[in-house]
Amino acid sequence: MNRKTLVLPAVVGLLAPVLAACGGSDSGSKSGDAIVVGTTDRFTASKDAPAPMDPAYAYDVGTWNILRQTVQTLMIQPKGDGDPVPEAAEKCGFTDSGNERYACTLREGLKFASGEPITAADVKFSVDRALSINADSGVSGLLSTVDTVETQGDREVIFHLNTADATFPYKLSTPVAGIVNPKDYEKDKLRDGFAVDGSGPYTLKANVKNGEMVDGVFTKNPNYQGTLKLNNDKVQMRSFADADAMGDALDKGGIDVMTRSMSPEQIRTLSAAKDSKVGIVETAGLEIRYLAFNTDAPTVKSKAVREAMAQIINRSELVSEVYGTQAEPLYSMVPATITGHSNSFFNRYGDPSVANARSLLEKAGVTTPVKLTMHYTTDHYGPATKKEFEILRQQLNSSGLFDVDIQGTPWDTFRPAEKKGQYDVYGMGWFPDFPDADNYLAPFLDKGNTLNTPYANKDIRDELIPDSRRQADRLSASASLTKIQDIIASDVPLIPLWQGKQYVAARDNITGTAYALNSSATLQLWELGRGVSG
Repeated sequence: MNRKTLVLPAVVGLLAPVLAACGGSDSGSKSGDAIVVGTTDRFTASKDAPAPMDPAYAYDVGTWNILRQTVQTLMIQPKGDGDPVPEAAEKCGFTDSGNERYACTLREGLKFASGEPITAADVKFSVDRALSINADSGVSGLLSTVDTVETQGDREVIFHLNTADATFPYKLSTPVAGIVNPKDYEKDKLRDGFAVDGSGPYTLKANVKNGEMVDGVFTKNPNYQGTLKLNNDKVQMRSFADADAMGDALDKGGIDVMTRSMSPEQIRTLSAAKDSKVGIVETAGLEIRYLAFNTDAPTVKSKAVREAMAQIINRSELVSEVYGTQAEPLYSMVPATITGHSNSFFNRYGDPSVANARSLLEKAGVTTPVKLTMHYTTDHYGPATKKEFEILRQQLNSSGLFDVDIQGTPWDTFRPAEKKGQYDVYGMGWFPDFPDADNYLAPFLDKGNTLNTPYANKDIRDELIPDSRRQADRLSASASLTKIQDIIASDVPLIPLWQGKQYVAARDNITGTAYALNSSATLQLWELGRGVSG
């Protein structure tokens, strides 16, 4: 049979009972050998980033997928869709009508994996620490609305916010708000290396070679107290150099599950396979790709250059030639399925037009062809990234208005260079911290943003972002969110490209794959189990 399974997030709970053939059942055995999960994510410690696993520093989907298994948060995003629910907390909620005071009560008897008790003071320490360190990754920006953290006794934590923030419960579900032990993490210094200690469902033992974690073993934490049901006792995550090596290991039984990043060709092959021992699960995803600009760089400082690029790029052609049905064109930084989305770039630029782009450049007095280099990472967003940039180059150069070169760089070099402003134009991806429009805008546009971009818009930072956060009903925030998206389309500090689906492939004796990724691309290893091979 064709073992591709489509999971729709809105009804994922209803579909679960019929997905046993492709890993949707939770009936797998909890004993036996570790389930081995493959990934092309690379986990490196370098001079520029010596503390990749510290919750106060980590801010990419790969390291967060490590921390989500090991470091517990007060809140957690539920299976399927919905608002966050208590995890390390017994209960949480706003205690005022203005969404500026948020109180949580810890679960009774909560412990770190070491067996030491967790108190409200540990929660305060963890949040204060992340804010104090203020790492250059930009992750502390998720906690930017925290003014002070108060404790009352051992179990009560009160967050006093400096402005209304209806998205705050989501932010408490992210690893930067994870609870760490002051005995393991210094107050004012990041923890170098790959050691992770917390109270999450697993403990981690990392196998490190030459400054890189090549695999890690997650073992069930006997002291874990939370909402999650573990369907296994042990999971091994193994890092591969590329998608082909990972796929070969899955075919030969060296791994049980294959996650990000698969190549488009692998996904097409697995989706079309008949009577295979390997199945694939497709879920609607909230991952996006975009171009970002150093708006101070001479080559793209003129807004007309950035507008002309937005006018020329043909998203439909790009998606069709590289990803096919695995992605969709995107005309806003906010995905089409998120409340508050607006097709701002299409509304402003319409269909691709070289004539309109030429007019923009001529009116601005820009000499053509505009010579520039677009940078991309070779090993972080999947093997199709190079082809994607080759097509973007071809689209821009064929207009006669640009002379574009492209350059690929490994992530451990690419990311520090991008943050230092060494790239004029560069490609980035975004896996949301939580499924809200705020998280597709503020991380790139607010103070202390993750891109370290020089672009700053006073209206966005001082009025529109704060105003959108006052609205507990996120539909009511749409007016402010739409204005932000329209400003992006006008100023063009970013150009959205596409929104992608997400995939998990697994051997036929692995259960739980329908829930292995949530809509925010969070890897949920606890959902995986081992059943009977078909």
